[in-house]
Amino acid sequence: MKRIASVLLIVVLIAAATAFVFRKSIAMRMMERVVAGNLQVSLLDEVEDGLHVVLCGAGSPLPDVERSGPCVAVIAGGKLYVVDSGAGSSRVLARARLPQGEIERVLLTHFHSDHIDGLGELMLQRWAGGGRSEPVPVHGPTGVERVVAGFNQAYGQDFVYRVAHHGEDTVPPSGAGGDARPFSVPADGGVTQVFRDGDLEVSAFAVDHAPVSPAVGYRFDYKGRSVLISGDTAKSSNLQAAADGVDLLVHEALSPELVAVMTRAAQTAGIKRIEKITVDIVDYHASPIEAAEIARDAAVDHLLFYHIVPPLPLAPLEQVFLEGVDEVYPGPVTLGRDGTMIRLPSGSTEIEVSELL
Repeated sequence: MKRIASVLLIVVLIAAATAFVFRKSIAMRMMERVVAGNLQVSLLDEVEDGLHVVLCGAGSPLPDVERSGPCVAVIAGGKLYVVDSGAGSSRVLARARLPQGEIERVLLTHFHSDHIDGLGELMLQRWAGGGRSEPVPVHGPTGVERVVAGFNQAYGQDFVYRVAHHGEDTVPPSGAGGDARPFSVPADGGVTQVFRDGDLEVSAFAVDHAPVSPAVGYRFDYKGRSVLISGDTAKSSNLQAAADGVDLLVHEALSPELVAVMTRAAQTAGIKRIEKITVDIVDYHASPIEAAEIARDAAVDHLLFYHIVPPLPLAPLEQVFLEGVDEVYPGPVTLGRDGTMIRLPSGSTEIEVSELL
């Protein structure tokens, strides 16, 4: 036995030494395989026909290692649409194997910085990664023109550099940036069709995010499946009406109890500015309980939380965030993080939850 053990030890040492000596070539081969695999694999090619949601940003302006700035990717009939583009969302899309060159349209719920500060990177990746000859349509309420024009101007010199370096065949100049598609926000009780693409219909409705105005949510309907995305809003009867009977409600939420901890900490530290901000933000966001009340009263089939405030770095804090939700809403609830995916296959009532990251 000692002889066998000695031989095995020698073999292990030789293998370790070999791996050390050739570590560079081994690492290079591994990199080649990973890069080749990433370039060839797209989530769009793997999902069945239906209406599917991936959180490309489940967080807020507050830094959270598991949740980037707000962003919701919607796949309908194999086509990719994106609602809002917060900081880091472009990179989450890449990690989730959702090719930004395939983005059909971007929709903005409102113009708070945390919902648009990743838009420039997203538009650039869509253009350079897809070699698109047309700028990406960016839908939003009136005012979206200023946002898109600002990003186009800010990236204007970069567009010139990339065309000069890579050539017009690789990055067609006509495809750079975004093309604003404004619409008027309907009055409470009304919806407006934003666009129709084959079997997909997308409509918008007003939400209550005062003093931020305009602010809207979006509803996606595809082959009998439906998703409603709240955007930022206090509890809203108008949103509840638009969400009536949807398969999936993607709703923002802020925990007053946890934000109050931040307020007390700011008071103790004597930081009046942070104290004021943490007090102010509570009145224009829905609490988890209020979102659950909407889900219950609108008879939705599944509730997915995103735009989660504050960050939840410890598992017990997730329990605090969700406390009481199950007493209000009897259906399934998912606390979102970057890469959370909900699949709604067409011709079915199934709702499948998975984590991509």
